[in-house]
Amino acid sequence: MDLYDALRARRSVRTYEDRPVPREALSRLLEAARQAPSANNLMPWRFIVVTDPGIKAAIAASGTYGKFLAQAPVAIAAIGDEAASSKWYAVDTAIALEHIALAAVVEGLGSCWIGSFDEAKVKKLLDVPADQRVVALLALGYPKERIDLAKIANAFIHPTKGIERIAAEGSFSKPWKPER
Repeated sequence: MDLYDALRARRSVRTYEDRPVPREALSRLLEAARQAPSANNLMPWRFIVVTDPGIKAAIAASGTYGKFLAQAPVAIAAIGDEAASSKWYAVDTAIALEHIALAAVVEGLGSCWIGSFDEAKVKKLLDVPADQRVVALLALGYPKERIDLAKIANAFIHPTKGIERIAAEGSFSKPWKPER
């Protein structure tokens, strides 16, 4: 699978098969994060891989929209070091986490970013030092195949924007014209 195939295949997965993700695959995902760019190559991130069902359930309960995290085989907490890169820690950590999400597609895994969580509770559950920030969570596992009517309906209500709506050439008001 090439990069563009992975980009097209990547989607938010909220239901997972009840089977573990091999440690070798997790190591490859973490290596993908390690290869991510960061300002001054500071790599102001740390990723906590969580497989304990009780901890995943407690993390999921801390937010409103990520309850499915409790059923995912793996949760990854993306931790940013604000002191190491006060201006860029969140962006750099997010880039590295997206490297994990894209590498997951290549591994046959699904993932979903989660931003709905109580940072203080997650920090306590995962023993994250006070000077570190929980930037985002990622649910991870083998996708459970099923028809997701809500997703289908959402695609009609909120279709993906065309390139001319997300890109411009030279100035904000001059839409990008793709080659024909």
